[in-house]
Amino acid sequence: MNDKPSVLRETDEDARVQARNLMHKAAHAALAVIDPDTGFPSVSRVLTAMDADGAPVILVSGLSSHTKALMKDSRASALFGEPGKGDPLAHPRLTLRCSAERIERRSQAHDRIRTLFLDRHPKSKLYIDFPDFCFFRLVPLDASLNGGFGRAYILSSQDLMML
Repeated sequence: MNDKPSVLRETDEDARVQARNLMHKAAHAALAVIDPDTGFPSVSRVLTAMDADGAPVILVSGLSSHTKALMKDSRASALFGEPGKGDPLAHPRLTLRCSAERIERRSQAHDRIRTLFLDRHPKSKLYIDFPDFCFFRLVPLDASLNGGFGRAYILSSQDLMML
């Protein structure tokens, strides 16, 4: 029998808003994938933007190891949140578990996401249309929010999406 109180708080609207803000305000995230050759986790920094429904999107090169990994296994995690002054662990952060869905270049979704991405990252115009580049939607499965000291939450995909 475990009489220890849970360190997790009940997810409330403040936690949902903080989690969405961490994703929406981020210009980049740390993307974790599973290396298909070794089975080890691999982490890269990626630029992010948000699709209309609140799912993060990334633009990646087919030459990168993280793109090759996502093509073999769509499971991924993304870490959002920037440390500020002082203890980096005292600042809010969100770990998103997701399924990466590649966006086909000739789809309506591609056109929508391309526009959103360029709005967020205008300098990506230099390479966004290179043939080896593609978009992935990071479809949320769930997330772990550390909202600051003593403020830990587990969020569902519904908590994160703009439905």
